[in-house]
Amino acid sequence: MPHPTIQIIPLGELPEIGPGDDLSQLITEAVKRQDLRIGEGDIFVVAQKIVSKAEGRIVRLDYIQPSTRAAQWAAEYQKYARVIELVLSEASRIVRMERGVIVAETRHGFVCANAGVDVSNAPEGMAILLPEDADRSARALQTQLKKDFGVHVAVIIADTFGRPWREGLVTVALGVAGIAPLVDYRGKRDASGKTLEATVIARADELAAAAGLVMGKTHRVPVAILRGVVSAEESGSGRDLIRSAATDIFR
Repeated sequence: MPHPTIQIIPLGELPEIGPGDDLSQLITEAVKRQDLRIGEGDIFVVAQKIVSKAEGRIVRLDYIQPSTRAAQWAAEYQKYARVIELVLSEASRIVRMERGVIVAETRHGFVCANAGVDVSNAPEGMAILLPEDADRSARALQTQLKKDFGVHVAVIIADTFGRPWREGLVTVALGVAGIAPLVDYRGKRDASGKTLEATVIARADELAAAAGLVMGKTHRVPVAILRGVVSAEESGSGRDLIRSAATDIFR
């Protein structure tokens, strides 16, 4: 049986996104401009930043009043105190805060640098926050895109995260709709006949990382389409990818 061929198609030509913009409409128009035909099971990987911008998750930094803790830490490491205060306010738990680096757990359960607060590709004097609910954002986009194209599609809201014990950033899934984020091989047999006992693949993260190859950080490609992965509608959410405190041996 031949292995499936997977395509990764960059979707450019989107305008600068602002609060209130209809992302599904802008994506649909970009698809038409590129003369693409959306097929059953195509997956739209959408950069978190344009979702946050469309949802108005933008904060004016001059409205932020730094606490003493934020001001002292910013002064010690030559950081911007208002940004540090915003990071602290967005965090539900500080995992590590030293040597000028803050790793925090967000209210969503993500563990990432700066609690997801980002000033890159943000208007001057502004910071961009993570979507309030990336799964809800993914579901809303998936519902409208499915209606627009008349076929089942999936949506992954993606962002770049660092990884402990490894250098470099990798694109991961925050919100998921229309596709199972995990593939569980436990109980199945490998090629040598051994029963797999612990293998659960984070497929949504793998797909987000694949899309990151064409989206990049400087390419102005906030959306990519993956083709050849699934053909039927599946269920699941980005929250399925978050390890619970009960099974996290590093807490």
